[in-house]
Amino acid sequence: MARRVQTRTSRPAQVTAPSVAKNHGTKSARRSAAPSVWPKAPVQGPLGPAPDAVAAFETAIGDLQRHRYQDAAKRFKLLLTAFPAEQALLDRVRVYLSLCEREQQRRPPAPKTIEERLTLATAALNNGDDATAERLASGVLTETPDHDLALYLLAAVCARRGETDGALARLERAMAVSPDVRAQARHDVDFDVLRSLSAFQQLLDAPHTLAGGNRRGKRPVR
Repeated sequence: MARRVQTRTSRPAQVTAPSVAKNHGTKSARRSAAPSVWPKAPVQGPLGPAPDAVAAFETAIGDLQRHRYQDAAKRFKLLLTAFPAEQALLDRVRVYLSLCEREQQRRPPAPKTIEERLTLATAALNNGDDATAERLASGVLTETPDHDLALYLLAAVCARRGETDGALARLERAMAVSPDVRAQARHDVDFDVLRSLSAFQQLLDAPHTLAGGNRRGKRPVR
């Protein structure tokens, strides 16, 4: 009992120490009081993801919505390494990255070379997909304006649509680049709509000295 009395009576004397130290403004008292008076600022800063992370995420989502899965996947991977602290955002990034990777496995790689694009354009035209054939051939012409096969394919698209002026203009340019296009057009059913036109017959009967050129591709005659 006596030991407990001494323990209890010794603590009140220590309670006055902080108040005394506070009144005198001692440095030791201020150091000991600092953690309770000025809490340490949070490392993460304000709530919510960083603006840069949000902007990068939205750009990646834009690529995903446009079905540009390869570009979107690259951006999502960059987010994982550039913003490791944004865990809530990165959880969503991983989901979308997985979606991009699945879509890339399902879809064949986009054609890159002119030959690959024109091969697909020819197949599309033979399958009745005029829009795809036109898109691919037009893309080639933006890079190589005098590509004979691209011009020939666009002439066929125009003829099938009944656009005789466009078909004749492109066919004439294709023949100027490569005269052997003439023999191909002579038997191509896509140009049946043009056969009654004198302008088409003149193109077929023109001499081979129009202009020279190396044939860079050939559309299979159906």
